Amino acid sequence: MRNSKGFIIFMITVSLFFLSCTNTGKMGAASAYSPVSKELYDTIVTMDSLLFAAYNNCDLVKFASLVSEDIEFFHDQGGLMTSKKDIVDALKKNICGKVTRELVKGSIEVYPIANYGAVEMGSHFFYNNREKPGTPSKIGKFVQLWKKENGQWQLTRVISLH
Repeated sequence: MRNSKGFIIFMITVSLFFLSCTNTGKMGAASAYSPVSKELYDTIVTMDSLLFAAYNNCDLVKFASLVSEDIEFFHDQGGLMTSKKDIVDALKKNICGKVTRELVKGSIEVYPIANYGAVEMGSHFFYNNREKPGTPSKIGKFVQLWKKENGQWQLTRVISLH
């Protein structure tokens, strides 16, 4: 049951991502994003900020508190990770003090997912802190599913594309 439910959520997320990239029907005109709910948008932007403040500052306890035990992390280069512990351990080993994430301002889009939470899509850069400051970074895209359960938001699915 978990696998089919996860697959359905994954497919909805991917579909929303591609739909958000389509145009309005006018030749060359991109559709302008407007949040369905400003309150939900602000909440998810705050959650993203908390998650990546913990990521950038190696606050493993805070980071882990924002990630579901039921996490599925799809990375175009690293594959699939489904262990919260392994994700936190990888953050500690490979990211802490070495990599900083910077959100592309204005890139976040948030859509409600009925009876679940929200999907967040956006763009970001990751900088290798061991390289000379100002070294260019390629833009990455991400899709994240946030689940609200018992009044708490947790990250349950991530698709990270670089």
